[in-house]
Amino acid sequence: MPISTSSNKVDWNRWPYRLGCPVWTCKEWGNIVYPSGTAQAQSLRWYSQMFGTVEGSSTFYAMPSTETFEKWASESADTFQFSFKFPQRITHEAELVDCDDVTREFLQRLKILHEVGRLGITFVQLGPRFSARSRNALATFLKRLPQACKWAVEVRHSDWFDEGSNEKWLDKLLADLNIDRVLFDSRPLFSLPPTDPIEIESQKRKPKSPFRTTVTGKHPFVRVVGRNKPDEVTTYWQEWSKQIAAWIVEGLEPWIFTHAPDDAVAPELARWMHRLIGEEVAKLDPLKDWPELPTLINKGMMRPRQMPLF
Repeated sequence: MPISTSSNKVDWNRWPYRLGCPVWTCKEWGNIVYPSGTAQAQSLRWYSQMFGTVEGSSTFYAMPSTETFEKWASESADTFQFSFKFPQRITHEAELVDCDDVTREFLQRLKILHEVGRLGITFVQLGPRFSARSRNALATFLKRLPQACKWAVEVRHSDWFDEGSNEKWLDKLLADLNIDRVLFDSRPLFSLPPTDPIEIESQKRKPKSPFRTTVTGKHPFVRVVGRNKPDEVTTYWQEWSKQIAAWIVEGLEPWIFTHAPDDAVAPELARWMHRLIGEEVAKLDPLKDWPELPTLINKGMMRPRQMPLF
């Protein structure tokens, strides 16, 4: 039977890690994340019961209103948590300098979620021009962030991957502040030539950041970009599942976001990742079944072989 948005609630705080997708609404997710025909306004209610977090990029492009944050807080499951990205006005345009007003405004919006337990790890994604020459600006900005919240930093400039003084400085700064380093992995995406227009565009836009598994805080923050055919990323998913399981055993709480060139594939990649982690970690709760699928099969509308692979 389909799950209800008012009952059969999941307690994400019981989970040893958080798993999510890059968005919570996708028109192709009917009967995958929510029943087919679900109104877009109801998608967050369903998504927040299927996954424990979401990577929110909407805040990167514009500053949502106070009312929007309040709406997100009221529509999401009790223990669900958002992981929003700092606005580009702060990270890419101002490059963390002379941006107190917009930063203060953004933090006030985040406070709405924090007060009701819906705020996860908010991350500072620095642009490709932000080099080690701006280290003082980075240190000053991070040291002023409220310690009561969880933060992470994603770097793109090659300076931060020198395996030398710059990278060591960055990792020490983050460790001293108990801030996690975002581990962005686009190796799966670039492992093969693109096979469709969406992958072509994705390979043009996504960076080839060097691979890292560096831990500087208590919540290893992984953003891994797969492909539109899940069976093409098998090796990488197996590698990450073992690493994530090892972190869990160590007492850390990883936050994992599975991307794909086509958002329609992201939930399948997430579910597959969870299954692989479950093979490494004992007593890991299963994700909820896809909405309505058992009902559709019983009615003869869908044969078992047509169910999602993962």
